[in-house]
Amino acid sequence: MAMTETPSSNPLDSESIDGVRMTWNAWPRTKVEASKCVIPIAATIAPIRHHPEIPSLPYSPLRCKICFSCLNPFCQVDFSAKIWICPFCFQRNHFPQHYAGVSEANVPAELYPQYTTVQYSLDANLSGVGVGGVRGAVAVAAPVFVFVVDTCVIDEELGFVKSALKRAIGLLPDNALVGFVSFGTQVHVHELGFSEMAKVYIFRGGKEIGKEQVLEQLGLGAAGGRRMGPGGAGALGGYQKGAGVQNGFVGGGIERFLLPASECEYTLSSLLDELQTDQWPVPAGNRSRRCTGVALSVAAGLLGACLPGSGARIIALVGGPCTEGPGTIVSKDLSEPVRSHKDLDKDAATYFQKAVKFYEGLAKQLVDQGHVLDLFASALDQVGVAEMKVAVERTGGLVVLAESFGHAVFKDSFKHLFDEREQSLGLCFNGTFEINCSKDIKIQGIIGPCTSLEKKGSAVADTVIGQGNTTSWKLCSLDRTTCLTVYFDISSSERSNVPGAAYSQLYLQFLTSYQTPEGQSFLRVTTVSRQWVDGAVRSEELVQGFDQETAAVVVARLCSHKMELEEGFDSTRWLDRHLIRLCSKFGDYRKDDPASFTLNPSFSLFPQFMFNLRRSQFIQVFNNSPDETAYFRMLLNRESITNAAVMIQPSLISYSFSSPPSPALLDVASIAADRILLLDSYFSVVIFHGMTIAQWRNMGYHNDPQHEPFAHLLQAPNDDAQHIIRERFPVPRLVVCDQHGSQARFLLAKLNPSATYNNAPDLAAGSDVIFTDDVSLQVFFEHLQRLAVQS
Repeated sequence: MAMTETPSSNPLDSESIDGVRMTWNAWPRTKVEASKCVIPIAATIAPIRHHPEIPSLPYSPLRCKICFSCLNPFCQVDFSAKIWICPFCFQRNHFPQHYAGVSEANVPAELYPQYTTVQYSLDANLSGVGVGGVRGAVAVAAPVFVFVVDTCVIDEELGFVKSALKRAIGLLPDNALVGFVSFGTQVHVHELGFSEMAKVYIFRGGKEIGKEQVLEQLGLGAAGGRRMGPGGAGALGGYQKGAGVQNGFVGGGIERFLLPASECEYTLSSLLDELQTDQWPVPAGNRSRRCTGVALSVAAGLLGACLPGSGARIIALVGGPCTEGPGTIVSKDLSEPVRSHKDLDKDAATYFQKAVKFYEGLAKQLVDQGHVLDLFASALDQVGVAEMKVAVERTGGLVVLAESFGHAVFKDSFKHLFDEREQSLGLCFNGTFEINCSKDIKIQGIIGPCTSLEKKGSAVADTVIGQGNTTSWKLCSLDRTTCLTVYFDISSSERSNVPGAAYSQLYLQFLTSYQTPEGQSFLRVTTVSRQWVDGAVRSEELVQGFDQETAAVVVARLCSHKMELEEGFDSTRWLDRHLIRLCSKFGDYRKDDPASFTLNPSFSLFPQFMFNLRRSQFIQVFNNSPDETAYFRMLLNRESITNAAVMIQPSLISYSFSSPPSPALLDVASIAADRILLLDSYFSVVIFHGMTIAQWRNMGYHNDPQHEPFAHLLQAPNDDAQHIIRERFPVPRLVVCDQHGSQARFLLAKLNPSATYNNAPDLAAGSDVIFTDDVSLQVFFEHLQRLAVQS
């Protein structure tokens, strides 16, 4: 039997193309050996990350008739018999007639060893037949945006919102459909199709409203619908061709509420000019009556009636807490504070569970419709991000938390959402994600922006992590940076004797189908292989295959997940126990002799990651509100490994006259009077000027032509900071500060406290100390060594 050339087995060669990273790149054979590895066996994948070397194939994939996995470079091929053998189930499959010309000299692209990731264009095969078999549905290309705007804000904030919306509408594609809902004490659905006179449909804010009621009140019920013609154009005059199919009906009059941006730009601009803050009187000592939950329900009902199954986004701009109707997070009485972490721990948050249950219902409705909730929360107080997290995360929505609608974090992030330049997010929609895996591998679940489709199978594990009990997930929205973490389990308790056990390779296949904003449908297939190892015999391969950065992020995501789910979960103790067990298992030492302890280079950075994770905002919730914690964790769960690692362990770059910009230790010892430091902690970027540098700048030396090198030194970190800000979503907060200034705390909070007020009597001039009782990295390591070598 002839075989195709084997793809590269080095995971580092293919990671940039496949977008797959694993905690262990060599897998233990049995469940017992896997448990001894301490760190979970997990893979992270960026399903649609762009790479120029990924080929796009204009035909449908060839699938195994038993397990439905796609033809890939790891398949064995018998060219003479025209047969390929599936590496997952070992089924022998015949090539179909249109593959008749396949031979060793004429191999299809999906069998090329370098193409472990390929993308199939599905539109070429649909022949105009859309989802559900409706002809003409493939013509749907228009993305849909429904803006839901909070008017219970001060005039200045509403002004910022208006200007941001006008700018955004100008950036939308001409064919993008736009809807507008405003809310305060009541919900106002604005009719855009009648520009001669403003027409608004009002819903009460204190009462939960179902989808059918929304349809009836807006005149979009089945009675108002019109039976689809064979061409599928329905009532929409062609621009929304075939999009609104539901039970054979398309809602008549939808064009009153959703219009192409090119047609409604003037109407929307006039509407925004006339939009006022909520006029409902607010008694002294009370909060505004804000019905956020009802507003989102109405928007979801409107979209569900109009455009089921299409790429629609609800973009909510919220300026305060919900105090009215479903989704309420706090009472109207200002004397009652918004719930804190302490309240949640003591089960003293009166409204929390009820609000979460409401948003779970909303999430289910949006996922069923295939629509997305994006949240832009801008307020000094909390707005309910912690409660809304479930709806945003399960629909794959974006979230931005800022102090004001006038803040650069909101303004630049909001603009970035609609930007179509090179740094654009590459938003796609209507995705499904499936996994095929070798026998003896079970899937526990996924942590990330997705929802389980409850598709049972032999590969489903008994234990569940995140969205589990399935081999298939719904991704209502995904972009170039979306990252999912898949947790695996090994099912065999001893080395299997089943057919294929002699094979030393294991295989995983990730299938992501999605639609682009232009309406094109793609299926991306990534197939990866790793080696089985016997942990007891060949542990060197296990050690060399450990990915420290990925392991740190996977552990952080799992720990954050447990903190949300398990009552009384002691996160610091859990992390410490895992780290001690890992060092005991993989360290080299003599028992009860801490001085003899050494750690293999494959593990040497991991304790440092854990030290910084223990101190991070994901674990230490003190001084953060539940909203902030939910925001941080949502981004931790969806960002790439590189970005998530920066969240856990920030990067620090030093600028000085004596050397070019270079990485510096994340330590208070890196501070010097004649040095500028640039800290990137993902959520904020800090430019920190040493004492002498700040004095020279204040004296204006950088404006003197004789001191041009000093001007360049001052400018360099600013340029690098702007480069970071341009490429990131959400846009990080930029903090420019000086040594001993009040905002220097943004840097000091992230540094290792090697010099504190009680252990640094002999300070060098220009250096600094941190006023804290936290242990330093050195002390942490000493304790770790002592505990790891205990017999």
